[in-house]
Amino acid sequence: MTTPSMAPADAELLRLETAVTAIAANLVDLDDNPARKDLDKTTLTGRTKAAWADATDALSQLWDGYRLLTDTIGRARSLRDQRRLSDADRAAFGHQVLGKSITLSTTTVPLAQRGLLGAGQVQLTCSPAELLSAMEAAFRTAVSVATQAGDVWQQLLPAAADAAASIDHVRALSRQAGAPTGTLDEADRRLGAFTAMLATDPLAVDPTALVAVRELIARADAERTSAAELREALTQRLADARALAGQLVEAERAAGTARESAADRFREQDVRLVRGGADLRPDLAAIEALAAAGHWALISPRLADWSRRARERLAALRDATAANDALLATRNELRGRLDAYRAKALRRGLGESPELSPLADAARTLLYTAPCDLDAARTAVNAYQDALTTTIAREGR
Repeated sequence: MTTPSMAPADAELLRLETAVTAIAANLVDLDDNPARKDLDKTTLTGRTKAAWADATDALSQLWDGYRLLTDTIGRARSLRDQRRLSDADRAAFGHQVLGKSITLSTTTVPLAQRGLLGAGQVQLTCSPAELLSAMEAAFRTAVSVATQAGDVWQQLLPAAADAAASIDHVRALSRQAGAPTGTLDEADRRLGAFTAMLATDPLAVDPTALVAVRELIARADAERTSAAELREALTQRLADARALAGQLVEAERAAGTARESAADRFREQDVRLVRGGADLRPDLAAIEALAAAGHWALISPRLADWSRRARERLAALRDATAANDALLATRNELRGRLDAYRAKALRRGLGESPELSPLADAARTLLYTAPCDLDAARTAVNAYQDALTTTIAREGR
């Protein structure tokens, strides 16, 4: 009888021993994996909870399979290393390495389900190669969940932290600029929901949710920039309004002085008076109070209306001042003309002319009597001038 060759069994034992060494290293690495540890200590939810439950079962199967495979290989190696092997030993060695030598489970069959010749227990067995194949599948399951969750956490946790820091930064700038924070509040709410899911169900997280948060932050920053630009523009407009208020005070003073100078010297209907026009300073103070409180969006229409009314009043005051100053200037110009014509008449020997003197006296009376009627005085001076010119031309003087 020919003794069966032990070469296939020897080759399989060597392959199994090499595989067990690699399995031991990989199981230790998986056990030390940070993501695996985080998954174990985290209260998981949803898709990740279900996946990790399957992975945990796979891990248990891996360690149980490793123990069974190690024990089987140890027995096979101990038998093979005997100095002399009988045919029975050779057969046992071959069965341990190549046959269904590993008992995975033993199940007791209930009495009601047994036949007369049926066994009381049923054993599930497999070969070392079959166990190794099952362990490889279990390892892929456990590694897949751990690495996927780890990759998600590694990628998205820092990104979520950056988004939270950006929200805080833009919020601080928005408060300084007096900008609305509604968009930031929405970004904060969405980021909170995102990070909550990221912590407990990383496999179900949608990365585009974080993209939407970043877009909201960018929009809020644009709103903040617009608010800052508005604040800067309104700050300059407020400064211009204060300067305009100062011009109003000066114009009021100048208009009052010009009005007082003309009031008793000219007819009432000739003196320009700016009527109405409430004091605009309280309205400007109210607008500045809004600015101090950061209500920049409320300022622009109020400031525009105030500036319009202030410019209109400033123009009216300046026009009145110019008109009242012009009364005095015109009267003085007419007085000067009258004096010049009378001096001319004296030089020509017409100072006592019965025709010219009444005209000169009438003009003088109008120019030096208050209130002065400038229209009548101008007419009288022109009449005297015309008469003087005619007399000089007639008499050849």
